[in-house]
Amino acid sequence: MTVVNQTEPAAKPFAVFSTRHFGYAWACGLLWHLCRWGVAFLGTYLVNDMTGSPRMVQLAGTVLYAPLLLGGVLGGVISDRFDRLVTVRVQLLALIPLTVVIGVLVNSDRLEVWMLYVYMFLVGIGWVTDMTSRRALVFDLVGEARLDSAMAMESLSLSMGMVLGALIGGYAVDAVGIGASYFCIAGFLLLALAALAPVTTPATTRRTASKHPVHDLVEGVRMLRTNRPLVGILGVTVIANFFLFAYFPIIPVLAEDLDASAFLVGLLLAGTGIGMMVGSLIFARLQPRRRGFVYLVGLFAALALVVPFALSSQYGLALALIIGSGIGSGFFGSTQSTLAVAAVPEEARGRALGLLSMAIGGLPVGMYALGELAEQIGPSRALAFNALAGIAVLTVWIWRHREVVDMNA
Repeated sequence: MTVVNQTEPAAKPFAVFSTRHFGYAWACGLLWHLCRWGVAFLGTYLVNDMTGSPRMVQLAGTVLYAPLLLGGVLGGVISDRFDRLVTVRVQLLALIPLTVVIGVLVNSDRLEVWMLYVYMFLVGIGWVTDMTSRRALVFDLVGEARLDSAMAMESLSLSMGMVLGALIGGYAVDAVGIGASYFCIAGFLLLALAALAPVTTPATTRRTASKHPVHDLVEGVRMLRTNRPLVGILGVTVIANFFLFAYFPIIPVLAEDLDASAFLVGLLLAGTGIGMMVGSLIFARLQPRRRGFVYLVGLFAALALVVPFALSSQYGLALALIIGSGIGSGFFGSTQSTLAVAAVPEEARGRALGLLSMAIGGLPVGMYALGELAEQIGPSRALAFNALAGIAVLTVWIWRHREVVDMNA
């Protein structure tokens, strides 16, 4: 890879890959997202097979995403104070043997649901680390001029990981079984670790080690009172995760009415990622100036298309609708991190991303709430109602935080 002048804007969306070490960090992120979505698919599929309960399936998603809500700000402080590259490597080294253990337990028929929940919670901690440390490392690598392109590529890696994780997970369940599928996940985590081998920490990376970590933690929370644009973005993120993305774990339950095989269930789950890939590529190509507007329109469209998806009785139509919803999510995801870091000083980026991960932490709460509602009125009607409620709440929030619409990062 060649070194480029980071003070010049990237003329093409993929030009950011010429930035030194960005490609390696991006590849690590892609592999990590593949593993995370693979774990999400395998976990929810396995819990549904073991319990047959929508509540228990949604609870699996809840424990996976709970660390975002509980540890986001702390993760941001760690990102701002310690070597981000080392932090990411440590979390990968910890997850690889744990994933192998889960595979062994499945193959020996000794796995219990609570064990799987503990494992998924630990994977969720890994996501906090990726969100706050690896993504902040990307900012350090590319500089301000190529931040938009880098974040669009980050959104692309997330959506590609979603597609590959779901498809590989669905295929592997049919081909080699669930236990061996976890061994595959461990292998991909090892590849993610290897991808970081050539990367070095940028010499210009700032740290706040002169202050006490409690001070950094307090400063991070204080931004919620003093930074109105950041609060507006975080509020939209909470709404998106509570009302939109909470449907991921329940897809295997919905797919039972569509007579779908494990692979087709994985394809349906991958539909969101396929749409997000398209949305991310369109955003990277156009790089629209009104990023706040794109951020919101993408979310409104994604929520609106979930309603007919939830009520669809035909697999082909359901797949098309979820891909369409994913395109809206791609626009939303391509702008989310950029808007958050643009609202704070450079030295507070890790804490801003920590707050963003806490906002994403609305996801486990939404998952659990959707699971409880599905137990009462059925999965399809619960999901449709949830999406409509999200549109209503988002409308009220934007009316109170109109500054988000005009943000251009």
